[in-house]
Amino acid sequence: MAGRLAEKVALVTGGARGIGFETARAFAAEGAQVVLADLDETEGSAAAERLREDGAEALFVQADVSKAADCERMVAAAERSFGALHVLFNNAGISHIDDGDAESTEEAVFDLTMNVNLKGVFLGCKYGIPALRRAGGGSVINTASFVAVVGAATPQLAYTASKGGVLALSRELSVIHAREDIRVNALCPGPLRTELLMKYLDTEEKRQRRLVHIPMGRFGEAREIAQAVVFLASDESSFVTGATFLVDGGITAAYVTPE
Repeated sequence: MAGRLAEKVALVTGGARGIGFETARAFAAEGAQVVLADLDETEGSAAAERLREDGAEALFVQADVSKAADCERMVAAAERSFGALHVLFNNAGISHIDDGDAESTEEAVFDLTMNVNLKGVFLGCKYGIPALRRAGGGSVINTASFVAVVGAATPQLAYTASKGGVLALSRELSVIHAREDIRVNALCPGPLRTELLMKYLDTEEKRQRRLVHIPMGRFGEAREIAQAVVFLASDESSFVTGATFLVDGGITAAYVTPE
């Protein structure tokens, strides 16, 4: 039986690990040809090789999403190698160890975070959307976060602001391109058991400080987010655009959580 993404070409930024790699693997399992883009050439190449070993058609492109030339090149590589681009998952992002509140966060940390997390999505769309148009339409999924819609007393101000920007950017693009059969949605994951988060939550006390706010009482897994992205990439979500697509274990719905 053909997969939900059969005959589709998908580009995943930040594809070397975490949500990016799990989504690339899920895309491939659903029949897509996959281009992984990542700053880390060693891990990115290894990730693409793992997909090929599983029988997928996969390509790695080294790219810094904060640089226009790299974003243009990764989109061109997808079209050159596989003939088109139908799905763009702008997933690459950073969470800086020195990102705090307005007083403590250095300007350089704020600028770096914005350049990767927000400008990187803009540049992906700048070059990716014309490719989707050339293919006759498609789906753009931009990784925002649950922190784009709620605040926290454990601040990462630059990260939070960047993800709020992704949410607004996605909403506006969805309206601009709705009649071109190009859908744009913002994916908002909740706290996940990924390397990115667990490096901060390195004690049981820190982990419990977060878990108490999650109604489901656990961190999410990258594969659970990947399945949401597959839905947004596929024709099953053909009437979904401009959405704030929360996959957060109920955290943004909660006031008092279960004991």
